[in-house]
Amino acid sequence: MRTEHLSLGIIGIGYVGMPLALQFARAGVVVTGLDTDAAKVDAINRGDSYIHHIPSRAVQELVNQGQLRATTRFEELAGVEAILICVPTPLTAHREPDLSFITRTAESLAPHLRRGQLVVLESTTFPGTTDEVLRPILEAGSGLQAGTEFHLAFSPEREDPGNPESKVSEIPKVVGGLTPACLAKAIHLYQRAIRTVVPVSSCRTAEATKLLENIFRSVNIALVNELKVVYAAMGIDVWEVIAAAKTKPFGYMPFYPGPGLGGHCIPIDPFYLTWKAREFGQSTRFIELAGEINTAMPNYVIQRVVEALNSRRKALNGSRVLVVGLAYKANVDDDRESPSYVLLNRLQEGGADVAYFDPFVPVIRPTRDHPQWAGLRSIPWTQESVASFDCALISTAHSSVNYRQLAEWCPLIVDTRNAMAGLETQPGHVWKA
Repeated sequence: MRTEHLSLGIIGIGYVGMPLALQFARAGVVVTGLDTDAAKVDAINRGDSYIHHIPSRAVQELVNQGQLRATTRFEELAGVEAILICVPTPLTAHREPDLSFITRTAESLAPHLRRGQLVVLESTTFPGTTDEVLRPILEAGSGLQAGTEFHLAFSPEREDPGNPESKVSEIPKVVGGLTPACLAKAIHLYQRAIRTVVPVSSCRTAEATKLLENIFRSVNIALVNELKVVYAAMGIDVWEVIAAAKTKPFGYMPFYPGPGLGGHCIPIDPFYLTWKAREFGQSTRFIELAGEINTAMPNYVIQRVVEALNSRRKALNGSRVLVVGLAYKANVDDDRESPSYVLLNRLQEGGADVAYFDPFVPVIRPTRDHPQWAGLRSIPWTQESVASFDCALISTAHSSVNYRQLAEWCPLIVDTRNAMAGLETQPGHVWKA
């Protein structure tokens, strides 16, 4: 792989592919982004960003310099030296891995694959996907052999959207190759743009590394979610407990409870391992229990909303409830797998008149799991609008939301994120959930 004038193709220019494309382009690599969504391709070629935390000026500058362009045509990747695959890996309706995005991408890419190219899968998946699923499709469609005629590797994405301190170039990159030569090619590629590259012995090890990272978070979030319920029954504030515990300088890492899990990683990735483990006759009881606890949290939150309304002699049926925050995480516009959708569903099923406010999601885009909410718009943040609701349910704590105004305008608040901490309110005004 040439050091000068390195060219790179990135398939899937969303929340993972776009930051990678920008980082490689800044490092002097000529990047071609490929996406089946023509609107995204047109936006990039105009120099516009469609991801809230990425400013358009960052895209425009690199487009103007000729370092970044986008296309919908796979044949335009035939001339690049390396290709990164950053496509979604969701679950099916039966909570099993859905690799259709990977397989369709491989089938479209294979006829245009040429000798010497490097292909790296970045999508989170179960151990064995790169060599058991991706490799056969690429070999059959190209007539080339992986490891000798083209190179194949896996490097898990590590994105922390919404964190202003997180920089792609500073996040260590784990890389596993099909062969030592594949690994060497992948290391050389990532060292061009990433400060620290962490090589591991195989693609499967790299795939397993990403799952461990997200399972670790899922299990620990489940722990504090369970403790939240237990401590609440004892009259203890779990947030105060966590704040005190994290003063310990060793042996403890703070995790925080919430209304459920959201995003494209933590609610999904653990199930990739539980599914694959069954092939080897292994059970993953700890992981599955954590999933059950986290999945049950929206029900607990709705119970707290009911209790809060009952304290005002109101029923959920017929009450107006405002869900504050639709994105799965604070300060991002990513609403994938957001527990806010589950809360909206549960509230509506209980007879409530529901709406939402989110400055990052002004209108709900079509989603596979919650199509009924497509087109619903965020309410205006005005005293008249907010005060018209019987209860506000804080699901996502965006830092740009004025919670003091929320306290002044809304008669009842259920807080799942501790967003109201430190604000003076009347007894019974704010309920924690």
